[in-house]
Amino acid sequence: MDEDDRSGQISLIEARIEQLADMAERCRKIILASKIVISGGAALLLGVVLGLLGSSAVALLGAIAAVLGGIVSLGSNVSTLRQTMAALAEAEALRTELIGSIDLRVVGEVRRIGA
Repeated sequence: MDEDDRSGQISLIEARIEQLADMAERCRKIILASKIVISGGAALLLGVVLGLLGSSAVALLGAIAAVLGGIVSLGSNVSTLRQTMAALAEAEALRTELIGSIDLRVVGEVRRIGA
């Protein structure tokens, strides 16, 4: 495999790494939002149960839906984040391997044909 092929592969891998990093960041943001929704739903549920916010069935159902929806969203994005981080580590290892296989030379060093 010549250096141009390796350089092209490295560029593709770096683009993939960037995509995976963006996906991981989106997952982290959704995880944070899910935790906020769970906390808000739990607070609303507690307020309705204790009678602090009235005894509305709609508020109770909304609070339960917020807690359950937040839990589902949290679980889904945590597993996606784990898979993304594993793929990111794998891509970085492959990039490191490809970079290590390139015949690098010091600037100013003369390259000899056949050496």
